[in-house]
Amino acid sequence: MSSEMTANGRADGVLRCGVVGVGRMGQHHARVYAEMSGIELVGVVDQDPDRRALIAERHGTRAFETEMDLLGAGVDAVSIAVPTTSHMKSATPFLERGVACLIEKPLAPDAATALAIKDTAERSGACLMVGHIERFNPVMRAMQRATRDGFEVVPRFIEVHRVSPMTFRSVDIGVVMDMMIHDLDVVLMLMGGREPDRVEAAGVAVITEHEDLCNARLTFELPGDRGACVANITASRLALKTERVTRITGENGYIKIDYAAKKGTIIRRTANEIQMREVAEQLRQGKDLTNLDWTELVNIEPLEIDDGEPLRLEIEAFVEAVRSGRRPEIDATAGFVNVRTAERIVASIKDFIRAGQALDSSRS
Repeated sequence: MSSEMTANGRADGVLRCGVVGVGRMGQHHARVYAEMSGIELVGVVDQDPDRRALIAERHGTRAFETEMDLLGAGVDAVSIAVPTTSHMKSATPFLERGVACLIEKPLAPDAATALAIKDTAERSGACLMVGHIERFNPVMRAMQRATRDGFEVVPRFIEVHRVSPMTFRSVDIGVVMDMMIHDLDVVLMLMGGREPDRVEAAGVAVITEHEDLCNARLTFELPGDRGACVANITASRLALKTERVTRITGENGYIKIDYAAKKGTIIRRTANEIQMREVAEQLRQGKDLTNLDWTELVNIEPLEIDDGEPLRLEIEAFVEAVRSGRRPEIDATAGFVNVRTAERIVASIKDFIRAGQALDSSRS
């Protein structure tokens, strides 16, 4: 930061921001910064001269060829929206100089690189947030509101389906780092940021050289003798339609989240313990309960969904963290844990494939 800047931006309170990489996602980061009050979009960086010139002209800002050029213009905070393999190269010059970084998901292509980025931010004290945008999806925020006021669902089983047709984007990485990483972030958040105790996964490469379909089973041993939770996550980029659904089941409630449709349902157990024990006892005795109305034992209600733009909410949370000095919700530690869990899943897939190859060899 230049000498005229403070931790909250310039002396006039304006936060000077930039975007590195203005492709499919980065162009929207630039748009949001340009539309926000109290923000000056200093400039954009992209290796494509035509692309950076187009986005810069669209938002009345400057186009820069390199990260160092943008640094020289003076920035307080930047979004890093280059390909994942370039996150460390692009973010490091800013982090080393204390400039806050919002790095698109995943934090890095592997856990070692994610740890190196995390360490750089911690050494300089720079704010680092990872752009796991599903946290800001209106339906996810609606779920958090619904469970905030004393209604805690202790997850026992989480089932996730994230499938879509092949788009031929991000084919340099597998479906785990491309798509499943969204759901890993949500599942690990629900588990308090803890990594799974056990990871089992199966996957197959069909179109690309990486896994295009994966099913992962993650087991978490909950603290305080609270038992275990199993998360079953399926991701595929070979489907005929798009589906993004998460189901969370606990003893006292059930939540269904449909990200694509932007809707959700929450079922709360409303029957008292005496009534539930009576029903259980009647079942044990073989009583005919076919006339019992199940809905009398639970309360079914839709989640109240707003129409907020997830990316705008994400950037607003980033800006608030930069201005306040507070640690962002999706910090470097969360980003690192997500990547390391993804790495463990990919390793389990490779074990699964090797086991199948060994079996085929033994039969030949």
